[in-house]
Amino acid sequence: MTTFTIDSENNITVFRSVSTKNNINPAADLFSSPAELNRLAEDWPASRLIAIWNCLPGQKPVKRFTSRKAAVVRIWKAIQSLAAERPQPSGVAPKKSKTTKCGPIRKRTIARTGNKTNQVIELLKRSEGASLQDLMAATDWQAHSIRGFISGSLRKKMGLAIRSTTGADGIRTYSMKS
Repeated sequence: MTTFTIDSENNITVFRSVSTKNNINPAADLFSSPAELNRLAEDWPASRLIAIWNCLPGQKPVKRFTSRKAAVVRIWKAIQSLAAERPQPSGVAPKKSKTTKCGPIRKRTIARTGNKTNQVIELLKRSEGASLQDLMAATDWQAHSIRGFISGSLRKKMGLAIRSTTGADGIRTYSMKS
């Protein structure tokens, strides 16, 4: 019977024979059926299920699952391909167990010095912030490009907290929250 383990870093290891089960990491969770995987997954946050799925080789990355049950079923079906290698002939030493390793978790990007991203960040750090016109003059970008850059690159990718306010004169200013 094929047994799987999953460790705290979401690395899944396949054990095909009883003799290789002696090498099991004691800190890893053991499962050999969809029901056992489901029991383990009850305590996991949805983000872990997504991370496990996105680390599996040959699978299209997802941002979310429709339900926890759907996630477990899809993960179970996908890891079956890890165990579906050809059986070994008798008299041959057992193969090493197969492990899928998750890549490193993507870190937030940081702005390099001397580019437009850094120029925009420096303008936003000022105590009065920067108006849309100030940012357009500094970067030679159009207004919609500035707004998209603030929303996509600064807020989402870099995780910066940007405040947008409209003054009494009707001019919108952007600043970094402190």
